[in-house]
Amino acid sequence: MAFSTASNSGRPLADINVTPLVDVMLVLLIIFIVTAPMVAIPIPVDLPQRTERIVERPEPPPPIELRVDAGNQLYWNGQPLARADMQSRLSEQAQVHAGNLPELRIAASPDAQYEVMAQVLAAANNAQMERIAFVQ
Repeated sequence: MAFSTASNSGRPLADINVTPLVDVMLVLLIIFIVTAPMVAIPIPVDLPQRTERIVERPEPPPPIELRVDAGNQLYWNGQPLARADMQSRLSEQAQVHAGNLPELRIAASPDAQYEVMAQVLAAANNAQMERIAFVQ
């Protein structure tokens, strides 16, 4: 928008420059003219067809409930577990249920040390546990 002052009246005169607007509109018109024939050409898409075959999913194994109390003691499904045995137990469960891993449910006391939780998560990662949930 260009503003200029009239020398006689002292009021500003507002002149709108429409040239950029016309340029943009012409460019958009050219784009639509060029792309319209391309949109009209059908694109073949191979969609999957419905089948009557039923896919059977194996029953998921029972979840592993791992609890860390305020004294940093681990409990595996309610049974005390030494921290040194945790990695081997998780790896054993991963091998037994290969392809259909159980869910690991971790319940930690707010007073538990962060180092213990880091060890639990590292052991779960090393055992390739895929489903980990934090519960109260």
